[in-house]
Amino acid sequence: MANKQEFIDKLNKALEREYASSIQYVQHAALITWPEYDAIAEELVVHAEEELAHAIKVADIIWDLWATPSIEVEKRETSEDSKEMLEQDLKWEEIAINLYKELIAMAEDLGEYGKRRILEDILMDEEEHKRDLLWSLGK
Repeated sequence: MANKQEFIDKLNKALEREYASSIQYVQHAALITWPEYDAIAEELVVHAEEELAHAIKVADIIWDLWATPSIEVEKRETSEDSKEMLEQDLKWEEIAINLYKELIAMAEDLGEYGKRRILEDILMDEEEHKRDLLWSLGK
């Protein structure tokens, strides 16, 4: 069974990844090239905005638990190759999906049902981002 401090620590890890994802998406959207990636470049900007919105929601959850939201940023990835950028973003989304599934289970264990619902909404967005990236990569 999860404890409150473990939940807060994992939420802060998610927050650090949300900050990084937003930054990474902004950069990838600006750098991505080739006509076959035009549609996804625009979508990456939307993903960046959604990741920042996730960061705000996660920070609010942390504060609601009487803890301090992190200001650290997870290490980002970049490349000069458009396909590799999208593969990096896909990998990040898969990590985020697994992390949010863990957080949802922890919230359930702790009886934090409202927080679980917020985390489920974030998970749905992350799953949509994964689908967008898979589509753009032809997978």
